[in-house]
Amino acid sequence: MIKYRFYPTLLNTFSRYLSGGNFTMQQLLDTINRVPAPATVAQERGSRFEDAVIKGEDEERFNADILEKFRRHLPRPIIETQVYCQYEIDDVLFYGYVDLIGKYKAVDIKTTASYQHPRFTFNHQNLYLHALKKRGIRLMEYLITDFKEVYVESYSLTHPIDKQLEEIRLFKQFLEEHRQLISDPKIFVTPE
Repeated sequence: MIKYRFYPTLLNTFSRYLSGGNFTMQQLLDTINRVPAPATVAQERGSRFEDAVIKGEDEERFNADILEKFRRHLPRPIIETQVYCQYEIDDVLFYGYVDLIGKYKAVDIKTTASYQHPRFTFNHQNLYLHALKKRGIRLMEYLITDFKEVYVESYSLTHPIDKQLEEIRLFKQFLEEHRQLISDPKIFVTPE
């Protein structure tokens, strides 16, 4: 029986909180409760880059060589874009959208100011692989650019997800301990 609904950004935010970085409990609660925040310049640039790569929109905003190099890594053919995924993990419904899928791989487009390999080893989006395996997807690829170079990280179905599963368990515990502070009705599934 599903009791919780989680999406990758939420779980990745919790992961950052657990790592003891400069992420406060209030920032975590704001993310959980979907408190609106204006998009950052970096987020806007990332969205525009994705549209340039996939849809060919406003390509002149970006370096043509980077766009071309990036597109060489895309699956041929692209089967679908903005693909909804869901995967049940015990009492959790994990859900979200992956940028695009080909015949055997899912691809998520990432932009960053600086890149260090490997950046996405423990990203919760890796769970999309398990959600998409019934569609024949066997590889999760992150295509990343710092607008100077293009990087690729690939993860297969055999890539360990123990850390992500442990963080899901810890996140459920955190939610129960702070339930009175959670206002987003989508997190907890109400029994019918």
